[in-house]
Amino acid sequence: MGDRYNINSQLEHLQSKYVGTGHADTTKFEWLVNQHRDSYSSYMGHFDVLNFFSIAENEAKARVRFNLMERMLQPCGPPPEKAEE
Repeated sequence: MGDRYNINSQLEHLQSKYVGTGHADTTKFEWLVNQHRDSYSSYMGHFDVLNFFSIAENEAKARVRFNLMERMLQPCGPPPEKAEE
């Protein structure tokens, strides 16, 4: 029984520390936004992938990095309207 409590407390600690891990109240939209932002940041962090994108788009690396950062603002469009309670 002690292991179950320990696992749950570790999971709660991870969810409070890292936004992208989600929690019970995470909506589909929030999950997708986190996934897209994680992907874009990974693309910018890996030099070879950034080079590949710049060659494929025939753009400068700085322009590709700027475009990826712009897409991180609203990667899935504006948030959906929340239903009033």
